[in-house]
Parts: sequence; structure tokens; C-alpha cells
Amino acid sequence: MNILITGTNGFIGRNLKEYFQDRYEGISCPKRGDLNLLDAKAVKEYLDLNKFEVVIHCGVSLTSVEENLKMYFNIERCSTSFGKLICIGSGAEYDMKNYIPEMKENYFGKYIPSDLYGFSKYVIAKDIESLHRNIYNLRVFGIYGKYEDFKRRFISNNICRLLCDLNISINKNMYFDYLYVDDFSKIVDIFINSDAAKRSYNICTGKTIDFLSLAKIINDIDGRKLPIQIKEKGLNPEYSGDNKLIMNEFKEIRFTSPEKAINELYRWYKDSSNIVFNSSMFDLTNRSN
Repeated sequence: MNILITGTNGFIGRNLKEYFQDRYEGISCPKRGDLNLLDAKAVKEYLDLNKFEVVIHCGVSLTSVEENLKMYFNIERCSTSFGKLICIGSGAEYDMKNYIPEMKENYFGKYIPSDLYGFSKYVIAKDIESLHRNIYNLRVFGIYGKYEDFKRRFISNNICRLLCDLNISINKNMYFDYLYVDDFSKIVDIFINSDAAKRSYNICTGKTIDFLSLAKIINDIDGRKLPIQIKEKGLNPEYSGDNKLIMNEFKEIRFTSPEKAINELYRWYKDSSNIVFNSSMFDLTNRSN
């Protein structure tokens, strides 16, 4: 299988690279010096030369609409040069200011995202849904696992805080639909080997869990039962999606329980990450959930 994965320095791309290199030959993960996705001519030449069966586009800028759109459209315009393009989308396409619980795919387009990242993902999704062709949008909500930014992401952050003998910290409780990155990799594999009926899918478990419940799972795995600090009472708006569309089409999809996934992630940080933890690595006052 001849597969190109972009953005393999990032959290999702790095996990996909590891997953697919263990399962397929012909995995290409060029660095920016070898393939600049912002250079339309270079992208066309690269795709025309290699004739990939699948392109998995994980490359992203969190701050630049222009860069996100250039990267996508530089690949999209060459759609006759590859078999299929799988883009990593985001629940941010629904607009973070107007989230409702269990958003369905038909909620897309009700609002235009006000943030730069969400807006760029929205424009890309709009283009993908405009034509029935070989391009798919996998709309990810909360996703966690090894290689994510442990200084910012809730589950990894609090695992690492415990490994530094710091208590678990929650700014304000919130319900999320969290997906383990290993499960996401398996879903991408299904899309590689299937002809999906739709252009965009919510990629989520269909089940929510709140930060406090996650904190208790992390605490139970650690075993020391250090205090859990909640800084502000109440709940932030829920961030979750409806997954009936994908589950009805791909009935073989299974999800790892939070307890098992978080235990694996805890063990990875403790035994395999090669990160030397100390409390100075954390902003103890302004960490976001």
C-alpha cells in the first residue's frame, strides 16, 4: 500500500505514522524540507511522481487560515494523482460558540466558526462536501494519547502532574466525547480499505465523560489518591458528537474503555516516554482544560 501521511511531527500524524509503518510497506512521511505543502508546484510534482493510493492529510496550523487552506487546496487540486484523500477535520467546524450536545453531521453549516482554526477547518469541510469524489473528512472531537501536548491536554496533563507529585487540577468541569488515538488509527485504516458512502463523518465514541470522572480514573490508576482540585464550580458547555452515521456504516468499529486507554497512557508516560518530569514544567495557575 502506497500511503502518504502529512504532518507527522504532530500528535495525530505521529501516531498514524507509527501505526501504519507497522502494518504496510510504502509509507511516506516527508519532512517539510522534502515536501513543502505551501508550495503548489512542489506538491503537484511530488504527487504526480509518486501516485499514492492514499493521502492522509494531518498537516495543520493552529493560527493561520491561509496556511491551512493552502496546504489543503494544494493537495486537493491534484486529486486525479492519488486514489483517495483522508483529511483530519475537527468538531471545531461546528463553531465553538454554538456547541450543542451530540452534534450531528447535519448541524454543520448552521454557524460559521469565529476562531481561526475552526474557520479554516470549516472552509475545507465545505469544499469536501461540495462534490462526491475521492476526498473524505474525518471530524474528530476530543482525542488523546501518547505524543499529545501534555502541558495543555487534560488527560495527559494530569497524568504527568501526578508523576511530578502534584495534585490533579480542573479549571471547570465539562463533558467531552474523548477518543483514544489508537482507536482513531484503526478507524483511519477502515477508511483506507473501504469506499465510504458519505464525505464527512463525526469520529467519536458517542459517549460523554466529564473531567471529574476522568480525574478519578487517573487517580485510581496512580493509586496514591492525591487531591483533585476544581477551581470553578459549574459546567462548561458540552463538546460531543453523534456517531450514528459512522457506526451504522462501519459496524466493526470498537472503542477502548477510558479505564484501559488511560492505564496504557499512564504506563507509557511512566515507563516509555523518556520524559524527565519535574513540577517546573507546568504552569500551576493558568493551565487550560
